[in-house]
Amino acid sequence: MITAGPTREYIDPVRFISNPSTGKMGYALAEEAKKRGAEVILISGPTQISPPNRVKAVFVNSAIQMNKQVNKYFPQADIIIGASAVSDFRPVKKQKLKIKKNSKSKFVINLTKNPDILAGLGKKKHNKIIVGFALETDNIEKNALRKLAKKNLDLIVVNNATQEGAGFATDTNIVTVFDKNGNKTALSKMSKTKLAVKIFDIVRRI
Repeated sequence: MITAGPTREYIDPVRFISNPSTGKMGYALAEEAKKRGAEVILISGPTQISPPNRVKAVFVNSAIQMNKQVNKYFPQADIIIGASAVSDFRPVKKQKLKIKKNSKSKFVINLTKNPDILAGLGKKKHNKIIVGFALETDNIEKNALRKLAKKNLDLIVVNNATQEGAGFATDTNIVTVFDKNGNKTALSKMSKTKLAVKIFDIVRRI
C-alpha cells in the first residue's frame, strides 16, 4: 500500500489548505512495486497524474479521508509506504457557504491537528514493513531519526526542501534513507523513477 499526493483541508466550498505535492514520488513507487510483481493499492490525494496500469487506485481529498482508507486496506498490506504530503492541520469548521469579503481587515481560521496516519499504523504494525517520508528544512537528521522512532517505522526517507532538485513539484529528488538499525544511505540527485528503484532495493534488505 502506497500513499501519494497532497491532501486538501477545506475552509469553505471554494478554498482549502494544501501544499505543492504533485504525487510524482508516490506514483513512481507504485509503478516500481507493480514491476516487481506486487499487488499494489495506491491511496492518492488530488493530483494531475494517471495511476499506473493494474494498480488499485483509491482517491481521497482530506487527511481524514486518507486515514480512513489507509486503515481500511492496512490488513491486506505487507509493505506500507507513506509518500503522501498530508496536511498537519485542518480548519475546525468548514463554512457551508463561500466566505465573503467584509470591512474587517483580518479573518481568523481556527485549526486543529489531523491524525498522524503512519504513527497510528506503527502502533499496530506487527510484522508489516512501514516506510515513511519526511520533508525537512533544518536539523534534517535529528528530525528524521525522531520521526523514525516515534512512529515505529522501519525506514524513513528524508529530503531537504531547501535543496534545488529536491522536494515538491520536481521530477528529481535528493534523499537520505535511515533505517531502524541505525544505517544511513545518502542518495544523490536522481529522477523519482530511479529513486523508487533504490528505495525498494533498500526495503528488500530489511
